[in-house]
Amino acid sequence: MGRKKFTNIYESLTGQIRHKKIAAGDLLPSENQLCQIYHASRETVRKALSLLQANGYIQKIQGKGSVVLDVSRFNFPVSGLTSFYELSHHSKEQWQTEVHRLVLNRPSPSLMQLMNLEPDQYVWELVRTRAAEGERVILDKDFLIRDVVPVLTEDKCEQSLYHYIENELGLAIGFAKKEITVEPATEEDHKYLDLGDRNKVVVVRSLVFLDDTRLFQYTESRHRDDKFRFVDFARREHR
Repeated sequence: MGRKKFTNIYESLTGQIRHKKIAAGDLLPSENQLCQIYHASRETVRKALSLLQANGYIQKIQGKGSVVLDVSRFNFPVSGLTSFYELSHHSKEQWQTEVHRLVLNRPSPSLMQLMNLEPDQYVWELVRTRAAEGERVILDKDFLIRDVVPVLTEDKCEQSLYHYIENELGLAIGFAKKEITVEPATEEDHKYLDLGDRNKVVVVRSLVFLDDTRLFQYTESRHRDDKFRFVDFARREHR
């Protein structure tokens, strides 16, 4: 199954909002207009608008329409499920990704338990660093189940891993469960990151699932604690 059309509409609109082609305080085109612009059904457009509202890009106001919110302060949202490549594409920083390790291994006992794997299954182990202005400030460690992602190459990992999974493998990524902690820097952190005399890192651990609820990835993203501000958008549910 290819990438869902409402996701494409969502990404088109978020791109316009982030690049200020649609300014904060402006109204989005009406649902009817969006249907015509994107050659999509009303249901598809409504799904895209719901995703925009859930992620803090718009506020729907009855009788007025969808008002664009100010998202200029957003850096790395922790509740969304967006690849680093997609986030960095909208960043003012110039980012470089370096692949340090890509190997196919049997899972360790702890990974077997975490990802509910059998002993005879294999996982891709991927280690990458992200550098901005010549400083390595993010260490990403990913484990992907080979039964779901049978082939993985370094050039795919240097670009957008999620783009490859969704557009070339035809899989739909659904949701993630995340945990965020501040932890002492490890020997591996000091090896791969430019920490200097810093001894703490912010760690974001995620279990990522496909739309059909299959778990396919565990990722551990380790950030230099002085460099990033993690943000979220919270919306109160009215009952």
